[in-house]
Amino acid sequence: MVTEIKLRGDKEIEQIPSLKDKALRINLNENIYGTFAEIGAGQETVRHFFRAGGSSGTIAKAMSAYDKDFSDAIYGEEIDGRYVTESRLRKMLKHETELIEQRLKRETHPNKLFFSYANTVATIDFAKKFKGHGWVGINYQVEPNEEYNEIILHIRFKETDARLQQETLGALGVNLIYGAFYKYDDPKKLLRYLYDHLDKDQLEIDSVNFSGPRFENVDNRLMSLQLVKNGMTDAVMFNPEGKNILPAAVLYKKNILALRGSFRPVTKVNMNMYKRSYEMFIQENKVDKDNTYVIFEITLSNLRSEGEIDERDFMDRAELLCSLGQTVMISNFQEYYKVVEYFSSFTKARMGLAMGVNNLVDIFDEKYYRHLSGGILEAFGKLFYRDLKVYLYPMEGEDGEIINSQNLKVHPRMKELYKFFAYNGKVVDIETYDKKNLKIFSREVLKQICANEPGWEENVPEGVPELIKKDNLFGFLNHCETRD
Repeated sequence: MVTEIKLRGDKEIEQIPSLKDKALRINLNENIYGTFAEIGAGQETVRHFFRAGGSSGTIAKAMSAYDKDFSDAIYGEEIDGRYVTESRLRKMLKHETELIEQRLKRETHPNKLFFSYANTVATIDFAKKFKGHGWVGINYQVEPNEEYNEIILHIRFKETDARLQQETLGALGVNLIYGAFYKYDDPKKLLRYLYDHLDKDQLEIDSVNFSGPRFENVDNRLMSLQLVKNGMTDAVMFNPEGKNILPAAVLYKKNILALRGSFRPVTKVNMNMYKRSYEMFIQENKVDKDNTYVIFEITLSNLRSEGEIDERDFMDRAELLCSLGQTVMISNFQEYYKVVEYFSSFTKARMGLAMGVNNLVDIFDEKYYRHLSGGILEAFGKLFYRDLKVYLYPMEGEDGEIINSQNLKVHPRMKELYKFFAYNGKVVDIETYDKKNLKIFSREVLKQICANEPGWEENVPEGVPELIKKDNLFGFLNHCETRD
């Protein structure tokens, strides 16, 4: 029974099966067999499989260890005492997978595809102060003797009723199990299908990790991009090793220094701006060097090429930044005040933004704030009432003049507003810059790379030329061959 017709992407229209049909298809597959362990929001996922019919062919065990002592006795204690964590979920998946292998012998079940589904969730609290979040995952086989594949998600609830959140979790769980078995060959589609019978206003998925033999060629950074691209979350982060990291976990109560750019490619200007702004930031009052997190942010609007997101181009930028030991954030935020609002949801500590003169001038352009009822004043209230400073990297004018916070030009209507913030210490000039860097522009470097012109190597950080050439980043060889 088909209950919904849904638009997939820009053009792909598809009829999607109901949750009951999905659960029933799993139940009627004589080889799929496994366990459900759900903590914190009822047994909402397994309920769908019980009600669909034929569940005895799928469900080996369903449990919910709500009591903490019971949970600790089964899965072990958590060092930090928290239960809604990735560590807890992984322990649950590992324990349940080992149990099914021990208790159901392969000799007796040679064709079974074992799986363990688990979630550990906190729904909205009684005071409705915290909306709730959770970890959801599945460990499963596609072939009987194959190593296990794993998909792990972190979710945030948007609904303000615990019962609705429970129902949302149940639908997500069915979609995940169904996608794991029937859409594993196309992880991008699998991600989109997680929202079948769900709306983006109900649920946010802000982290995903694929692993196992069926996902050996999956780059989880690219999967992170899909979350932002599909509107499943506003921002995702990954560390220098290319692993997805949960923003809430790494940014909690941290001092944050952020640098926004296209980084196409990352140049000596970017790294000099980072080093100098960092030196200034950690000298500020209320800033603890050991509690400071630096983020290189790329907004989705800078990843578009002729209206579409160029995923290969994104991967090239990310690879270079990660090779330089940086943490990367990809976001849907066009305006700076939204970046600051996002960070402020995790920390109240001091924040810093490092940027060039052109970026600061753009911030004072009213066209970016016409959608706000309070216009630019509303945006600036959100941006600067936080404990925030802007570290401004100068630029060289056409006549050789060095332009900084003291002599940059904004629209005449914005002049007094700019003075108010600049002269109240919210904008600080980076004075110990390398003047040679002021003549470096990433767009010019990119043109040189594409045209195979010599000399671009000296304008990017050490080690970057070798990576660009070795991995053919930004079409280093391809573009040259097509132009010759």
